[in-house]
Amino acid sequence: MSIQDRLDELGLALPPVVPPVAAYVPAVRWGDLVWTAGQLPMVDGALPVTGHVGEGDGLVAPGEAAALAAIAALNALAAVDREVGSLDAVARIVKVVGFVASAPGFTGQPAVVDGASTLLREIFGDAGVHARSAVGVSELPLGAPVEVELVVALR
Repeated sequence: MSIQDRLDELGLALPPVVPPVAAYVPAVRWGDLVWTAGQLPMVDGALPVTGHVGEGDGLVAPGEAAALAAIAALNALAAVDREVGSLDAVARIVKVVGFVASAPGFTGQPAVVDGASTLLREIFGDAGVHARSAVGVSELPLGAPVEVELVVALR
């Protein structure tokens, strides 16, 4: 089954690649590896929600942030697809780095970044299981709650 078939089966579509907001490119290939720039959870060119992740009024709930991490991962896959021509070229998701704009005292970053990890496993199966970092930060670009970057090995 192709990755496109798997995306169709999951009811997912690769979005257009998010244009950079500064002086960088969305993905770089070096040999059989692709590194993506940090990807925000942009939908149709905008962030669906902004703010810090945590529990309480005015904060982005951890479950919502996990769904946003999945969107950011899908945006990263779109950048990989554009760089290499097809996600069928992906042999393995090697590493995921997830950044979570965290409210003071919030320590649930791993559960938030699980949104990206779970999506990648659903799409790629065992080849989607990866090493990972989940990092709490005080702010992210454009007020995003999450940012995700990937390192991908190619066939």
